[in-house]
Amino acid sequence: MPRETPSARPISAQSPAEDAVLAGYRKSIDNIDAALIHMLAERFRITQAVGAYKAKAALPPADPGREHAQIARLRALAQDAELDPEFSEKFLRFIIDEVIRHHEKARAST
Repeated sequence: MPRETPSARPISAQSPAEDAVLAGYRKSIDNIDAALIHMLAERFRITQAVGAYKAKAALPPADPGREHAQIARLRALAQDAELDPEFSEKFLRFIIDEVIRHHEKARAST
């Protein structure tokens, strides 16, 4: 399928910056993105506390059983929410890997 060139657009088409419908969608996306960042920040504050606790209690940084259960649970939630379970697993795996890295760092500093 050929790509649309600027000259192929109708002359009456508004630019994205002038399109009120598009602006409304983008505002909603921006609000959701902000909420995601705040939720991730809170999640990482809690997981850092978990990492400190694990380090003091001499527990391993990773918990493969917990990870497996969480991935299965969130894949099911994603499917119920009509979100691609593969995407949700990749996203969660990225977060888990970062959390484990923080836990390993906490363990090394004790």
